[in-house]
Amino acid sequence: MKVAFIGLGTMGYSMAGHLQNNGLQVTVFNRTEAKALAWKNDYNGSSAPTPKEAVKEAELVMCCVGNDNDLREVCLSESGILAGLKEGAILIDHTTTSAEVAKEISQACLKQNNTFFDAPVSGGEIGAQNGALTIMVGGDENKFKDIENTINLYAKQVTRLGDVGAGQTCKMVNQLCIAGILQGLSEGLTLAKKSGLDLVTVRDVLKHGAAQSWQLEQRTHTMAEDQFNFGFAIDWMRKDLNICLEQAEQLGINLPVAKMVDASYQRLQEKGFNRCDTSVLIKDIE
Repeated sequence: MKVAFIGLGTMGYSMAGHLQNNGLQVTVFNRTEAKALAWKNDYNGSSAPTPKEAVKEAELVMCCVGNDNDLREVCLSESGILAGLKEGAILIDHTTTSAEVAKEISQACLKQNNTFFDAPVSGGEIGAQNGALTIMVGGDENKFKDIENTINLYAKQVTRLGDVGAGQTCKMVNQLCIAGILQGLSEGLTLAKKSGLDLVTVRDVLKHGAAQSWQLEQRTHTMAEDQFNFGFAIDWMRKDLNICLEQAEQLGINLPVAKMVDASYQRLQEKGFNRCDTSVLIKDIE
């Protein structure tokens, strides 16, 4: 099968690599050409100078870029995906965006007899490297069967939640849960530290009880060591939280914890922590 992958960032680089390593013929595009050439050398795949050129023979196209505007640009421009997508091909977007832009791109696809799925991911860079991402999908139920096995090449869990936009809505729920967990973890670890407890020992106790979480197990030791130069940057988390807050406003609901965490991240950005992992939230509490 011929596949295209658009966007070789922290997640996309490895995701595209899993496709190539599993026998698919992958052509990639990245705005920074050097990254595309590096991927081509690492995985013995192909690259193209524009999204339009990358997708012209592909049956499936995966995309993983930055935000709503990036997605519109890479899909709808004259040299974009839709300009080169052949009739009947399927576009799967792994970017975390608003549900509205997912529906917008889906309508543009339908007009030229293409199918669109919004399929944001969770699991971070390590999940992408290990092919162990959790993927939340919105789109046509029957067509989903045509893409599930391919997506599973870089995922441990792929679930269709409903029509287009449902995947992005589930990702909003995911980010809201993470924000709340990090707030509680930061407060708890600060109390433990000030009380003279060893944070790693605290983690090893709590991970067997009701306080267990991915953040507790994966981030306590790095928070204890004051290490934050890795992981999911707060710039990106703020982008995601703003999507959540906008959706909540449209639905007429209040998200007080998300607002509090977003304000904390804004203060940390102003102090120069914008590219640090989201666990740097503890510094605002300290």
